[in-house]
Amino acid sequence: MTLDWIAVVAAGLSAFVLGGLWYSPLLFAKAWQREAGVSDEALKNANPAIIFGGAAVLSVIAAAMFAYFLGPKPPLDVALFAGATAGLCWVGTSFAINYLFERRSVKLFLINGGYHTLQFVLYGLVLSLLG
Repeated sequence: MTLDWIAVVAAGLSAFVLGGLWYSPLLFAKAWQREAGVSDEALKNANPAIIFGGAAVLSVIAAAMFAYFLGPKPPLDVALFAGATAGLCWVGTSFAINYLFERRSVKLFLINGGYHTLQFVLYGLVLSLLG
C-alpha cells in the first residue's frame, strides 16, 4: 500500500504543533514539569535541536504507521474513532501500566495521556481530510 506522504507529514506536524501548545505555559508546562520532575536547569541545558527535531521525526513516523493502519482515504468518523481508540486504549493504557509501576501521578498520566489521545485524533482528522 502506498501512503499519501503529504497527508502523513501534515498529520505528523499537526501533532508536533499540538505538543507545542499542550506543553506550553498556556496549558500544562508547569504542571507537567513539576509532575515529571524536570527542573528549570534541565530544561535550560537541553539540546532543542535533538528534542524538537527528534519529536518531529517520531511524530511523522507515528502518523505514517497510523496511516498504514487506517488505509487509504479513511472515512472521517472511522478515522476519528480509530484515533481516539488508539490514544485512549493503546497509548493511554500502556502509559498507565508504566505509571503504575513507576508510582507516577495521575495528573502526569492525564497530561501525557491526554496529549497522545488528541495526537491520534488529529492524525485521524488530517489523514481523513487530506488522504
